[in-house]
Amino acid sequence: MPFKKQPVSIFWFRRDLRLDDNTGLFHALKEGDPVVPVFIFDKNILNKLEDKADKRVQFLHDVLTEMQAEFSKIGSSLEVYYGTPVEVFKNLLNKYELKKVFTNYDYEPYAIERDESINELLKGAGAVLYSFKDHVIFDKKEVVKDDGNPYTVFTPYSKKWKATLNDFYISSYPTQKYFSNFYKQSQKDIPSLAEIGFLNTERSFPSKSLNQEIVKKYSQQRDYPAIDGTSRMGVHLRFGTVSIRKLVQKAKLLNETYLNELIWRDFYHMILWNFPHVAKDKAFKPEYDLIQWRNDEKEFEAWCSGQTGYPIVDAGMRELNATGYMHNRVRMIVASFLTKHLLIDWRWGEAYFAKKLLDFDFAANNGGWQWAAGSGCDAAPYFRIFNPYLQTQKFDPQLQYINKWVPELNDFSYPKPIVVHEEARKRCLEVYGKALSKIKQ
Repeated sequence: MPFKKQPVSIFWFRRDLRLDDNTGLFHALKEGDPVVPVFIFDKNILNKLEDKADKRVQFLHDVLTEMQAEFSKIGSSLEVYYGTPVEVFKNLLNKYELKKVFTNYDYEPYAIERDESINELLKGAGAVLYSFKDHVIFDKKEVVKDDGNPYTVFTPYSKKWKATLNDFYISSYPTQKYFSNFYKQSQKDIPSLAEIGFLNTERSFPSKSLNQEIVKKYSQQRDYPAIDGTSRMGVHLRFGTVSIRKLVQKAKLLNETYLNELIWRDFYHMILWNFPHVAKDKAFKPEYDLIQWRNDEKEFEAWCSGQTGYPIVDAGMRELNATGYMHNRVRMIVASFLTKHLLIDWRWGEAYFAKKLLDFDFAANNGGWQWAAGSGCDAAPYFRIFNPYLQTQKFDPQLQYINKWVPELNDFSYPKPIVVHEEARKRCLEVYGKALSKIKQ
């Protein structure tokens, strides 16, 4: 007799690495067919990572190991593959009688192309790909102006976002009710880091438990890098190890400033969807592509390594290089310094952050860098140039943050400033002014 394949559905985990309150997973389990949970270490992504001790890959591996322990308790197993999504799904179509694949939307350009190719592959085999919104509260064109056009300024967007919000959008999905519908099988091995070409790194990752006391004081403390005053939820939001719906439920009760930060995430994902040119190395405001960047490679290297002679900038870059994290206020300072003081193309900084940030998210990273450079939506005007000395006086007056990361501050070994603030500011205004005046002619 011919071998009969097991009829199953698949839930494909990507940036939604949790069993709790997961939209696509809820819909997969509720259907009633046995659900095989799958994760793919995607070669198309991993092959582009230069650092083989990338902390993000370690984070993923740790999270998958934790999830596997959860699956073990319910008599199921996560199937973890290393390959390209097309290769893996061809194998899955051979292995199972597959009619439905469930997943959650990913809005980045590569993800859209990847999902289209998987959709075509499945269609050819008589299967269907179902995608759901899970990573944000509102996406695509759910929050738009009265005339149907997307917002490009945050404040009116956030007001409409809040006016549109009701309990439906932040209600949790009770996945646990349907755990019995996971496909029953013995535990499968997760490929080791070595097997996918990566090295073990230190494991100092932020907790995924929201510190409510920190969030209550968020408005007062969030700008001071020496204080433990931010939620450190970035990496968990990036990989979906926490639910954005549950975070918004808490933020609504605890602190509106923190809620606004979560709305910024939605805003940048909405911008990426509605203005896809920003994903093609283009300025949101096209006239900013006329700026004549200096792009001095030695100065860029000094910025990357935290050797600019500007302590607050150097502290931020050293924190990033050492930990994969940088305080948000300092992110703004270092980005302004690179684009305005050094007149180095914001895309260079964007790419460096993309390599180093544990919580790297394309939409937010691109949005933040374009904001700093003046070229983005809702950006600070180009003539607003952060003064690193004033920023230090205001946000690190006791130099606690700086002394932690720049211990040689008062030694002869610490470099002299690579530019003079007043001269760099004047040069920036001239270069930006010249580029932008061409538009008015």
